[in-house]
Amino acid sequence: MEQKENRMGTQPVPRLLLGTAVPLMLSLLVNSLYNVVDSIFVSRVNEAALTALSLAAPVQTIMSALGCGVAVGLNAAISKAMGEHNREKVRETASAAMLLSIGAYLLIALACVLGVRPYFAWQAAGQPEIAAYGVDYLQVCMLFSFGQMAQWVFDRFLIATGRPMLFLVTLSTASVTNLILDPILIFGGFGLPAMGTAGAAYATVIGQCLGAAAGVIVNLRMNPEIPIRFTLRVRWVHIAEILRVGVPTALMQGVVSVTGVFVNTVLQGFSSTAVAVYGVCARMQSIALIGMHGVNNGLIPVVAYNYGAARRGRIYESIRWALLYSALFVAVPFAVLELLPGWILGFFDASASMLAVGVPAVRWLALSYAVSVPGLVLGTVFQALGLGMYSMYLMLLRQVALPLLLVGVLSEIGGLALLWTAFVLAELLAVPFALYLYRRADRRILAPLA
Repeated sequence: MEQKENRMGTQPVPRLLLGTAVPLMLSLLVNSLYNVVDSIFVSRVNEAALTALSLAAPVQTIMSALGCGVAVGLNAAISKAMGEHNREKVRETASAAMLLSIGAYLLIALACVLGVRPYFAWQAAGQPEIAAYGVDYLQVCMLFSFGQMAQWVFDRFLIATGRPMLFLVTLSTASVTNLILDPILIFGGFGLPAMGTAGAAYATVIGQCLGAAAGVIVNLRMNPEIPIRFTLRVRWVHIAEILRVGVPTALMQGVVSVTGVFVNTVLQGFSSTAVAVYGVCARMQSIALIGMHGVNNGLIPVVAYNYGAARRGRIYESIRWALLYSALFVAVPFAVLELLPGWILGFFDASASMLAVGVPAVRWLALSYAVSVPGLVLGTVFQALGLGMYSMYLMLLRQVALPLLLVGVLSEIGGLALLWTAFVLAELLAVPFALYLYRRADRRILAPLA
């Protein structure tokens, strides 16, 4: 534990941040690839199946929001406890996080039973084929999401203790399993029937369960800094500390799904092809922002640890390097998406009509990814400092309020062609607010540190 503390507190920040971020990027790449591969294989079923996955995406965002909320709150709380050299607090925080992950799964399962069929009856816009594909897919993903919730927690234990390479092992277990099972379960093979979108869902949840099992094993054997002992008897103060950062994070991501539902509804007014394109763009975004998210995930424990240790200079330095690394890592996917949008869409068996809609959409959305760097990095800083509400305000402006307003207005003014520009404008207009919140955080939290 002492070695890890010394590394987080004294190792040169550029090397520390990059050394943490690169393994995380590899992990996120593998994780993103299985979402993309799901869509690629499903697109070979037909465009209706691909559209169904696009309509399911906002619900999956809510599911991920619950797991991510627990994970981000855990990451900030446990890293701060380690910076304070409080091993008992580390253990109790870990137990609280495991209990919260069970609660998240129960909420998802209940929502599945009550809401999946009504949701697709609404979103499929009277197209029963799309609704059937969507129900088959989402019911499996939700009812068997316990593996996903567990994996969020056990992976974050590894990130918080500076072991991102072990995190790569657990996430790769899930992703590689999914990649292998996808074509077998979707199209049939080895004596198994073709299951279509349900097969894609089964491949996903089986991979998540194996990834969670790998996470448990790796933490028990190779991560002694966090003693793992599940118990229902946890102190509410530790649950509250996780939720203080985690709830705003979960709300941010969950409310963002409202934007997805709204955009899908607007796009259905143009064509189901436009919905399919938006879903493909969402998959592309998960890959395009891998570098930035890797840096940000690495930034949280660095900032939180040094906040607990009252090392203000290292916090400032880590923020500067995170901004630089994020800009560099987003440059390459931005160039590829701008120059080769048709080639990218070809992987999803794009028809001529899908290319006509998709090429300008990919280019505009790629630009929005590039200009999102300040908002994403500063939002991460707020999370690491325990300012979850700041992060929530910023995310609500960037990904909910401005996109909802601009998509609604611009789609009426200029139709589908102008609609895609809304996402670029939303990111640009949010930057001044992000800087304002950062200045407030600096005065209140960082400036008083020794």
